[in-house]
Amino acid sequence: MKKNIAIIMGGYSSEVNISIKSGNVVYNHLNKEKYNPFRVLILKEKWVVLDASENEYTIDKNDFSFIKNDKKITFDCVFNAIHGAPGENGQILAYLDLINLKHTSAPFYQMALTFNKRDTLSAVKAYGVKAATSIYLNKGDVIHLDEIIKKVGLPCFIKPNNAGSSYGISKAHTKEAILPAIEVAYKEDSEILIESFLDGTEVSVGVIQYKGETKVLPLTEIVSENDFFDYEAKYEGKSQEITPARITEEQQAKVEKVAKKVYEILNMSGFSRSEYIFVDDEPYFLEMNTVPGLTENSILPQQAQVAGISLAALFDSAIEAALV
Repeated sequence: MKKNIAIIMGGYSSEVNISIKSGNVVYNHLNKEKYNPFRVLILKEKWVVLDASENEYTIDKNDFSFIKNDKKITFDCVFNAIHGAPGENGQILAYLDLINLKHTSAPFYQMALTFNKRDTLSAVKAYGVKAATSIYLNKGDVIHLDEIIKKVGLPCFIKPNNAGSSYGISKAHTKEAILPAIEVAYKEDSEILIESFLDGTEVSVGVIQYKGETKVLPLTEIVSENDFFDYEAKYEGKSQEITPARITEEQQAKVEKVAKKVYEILNMSGFSRSEYIFVDDEPYFLEMNTVPGLTENSILPQQAQVAGISLAALFDSAIEAALV
């Protein structure tokens, strides 16, 4: 019998439209002979199932079911395609765990941990993983610009602590640019990170569970036309994403080893995509995305394609692992 799969998309953050694109790609590529996929739109104002005609059916939050034609429909598994809150930060996954509904992501604590950039960095640094020098601020903290510059230098990055898709991130080249950049970051989150600039080749590394094994996908080199890999570079064609990356065999071996180590340190499962920058041939960890973009042009699907894994096989493997 076919399994009913809820593909959750949307969310409560600035990434809602990106998530809907990812969710629709999963819906279109999921094996219809094996699964009955349903698009489930999760928004602050409503949780609804969308049919092919965009008719909406309200989700019953008691058991995540819905009624169509007087028939109650329940799900065997949830495919998480929500970037940001409440999918990538673990909130909705804790709810799914409470009602005993399986899902394709890591456990909610791991999702919450990796969504928090500061806490992720603290965890991996304890295991000797290299990362940029950083300062952490809460909204309302007194800002000492000279102390910030003394610690992280210029230029530096100012970014929201809990956000994705490069929303709210700025690169400050001067002392005068730091305060405006902090205000931009605070529009996305009440917690921010200020990090030193790492000058080197940037690579994106996909690590996934595939057919029961932890697999490092072919690496992608990021070459941004902008000052850094910002939203425009990620989603509006202002970058080159070169897979496989143009790095040495030694660099490749080093970053693959570190990426797999970080995945295991954080007790991850499911999909992940992390960013690293090479400084003097050593990979420095930036952050991890646990619900990476899943459109045909997104980095993780590109990497899977180079590895000979179709989108249908990629998504099927995630569901099979969740249903075990």
